[in-house]
Amino acid sequence: MNETHQLAVRVENVVKSFTGGDSRVFALKGASLEARFGEILMIVGPSGCGKTTLLSVICGTLKFEEGNITVFDKDLGKMRSGEITRFRRENIGFIFQQFNLIPTLTAVENVSIPLILQGKSTAEAERRSRTILEQVGLSDKFKSFPHQLSGGQQQRVAISRALVHEPRLIICDEPTAALDSVSGHKTLELLKASALKPDRCVIIVTHDSRIYEFADRIVQMDDGHVVGHFKDHTQINHA
Repeated sequence: MNETHQLAVRVENVVKSFTGGDSRVFALKGASLEARFGEILMIVGPSGCGKTTLLSVICGTLKFEEGNITVFDKDLGKMRSGEITRFRRENIGFIFQQFNLIPTLTAVENVSIPLILQGKSTAEAERRSRTILEQVGLSDKFKSFPHQLSGGQQQRVAISRALVHEPRLIICDEPTAALDSVSGHKTLELLKASALKPDRCVIIVTHDSRIYEFADRIVQMDDGHVVGHFKDHTQINHA
């Protein structure tokens, strides 16, 4: 496999700005990075440096003004809104800091959502959801509502929801920020075991230096730019 085909995501000189009143603020100022299949890539840096904006343009929830982004050889800049929505639904799983579980749905029902959106029957969606919840150690929590679960258990439900439709790209925005150290490590161990495969890529934005050791590579950002690439997390000084 050549180097091009090993790449899941390529971001080249991407610019993204936001306007408010008479002002224009640049969140990304020519950011570039590459994410490869079979790796956990972490994006680190101070608050406000553009990390979450970069995640958002990679998954197509924000449009960018300049540069190029390809995900699985698809040029996002040339895709229409509906095409991007379908592409995201079929290929990307999301894990967030606050879990974003629907409080009125059980664990199985929350995990079923991506499959229902893909047009699967409720019975098929819930069957697959039960299987993945068993894999993450929640076979006794199928009918539990989010408020009946601990933070670590809610995060496992969120991970199951992100993986149930077998996406090739898993996007994580501060997935351990609301967890204690033990639960945070368990979350990354679970991600590494469940999500990381030769045909998948995991990108994590984080401030949590406790989980840097799980990264295959770390990209450091500052002021809208990618300013460093590291394989050894001990080289990160002020992320």
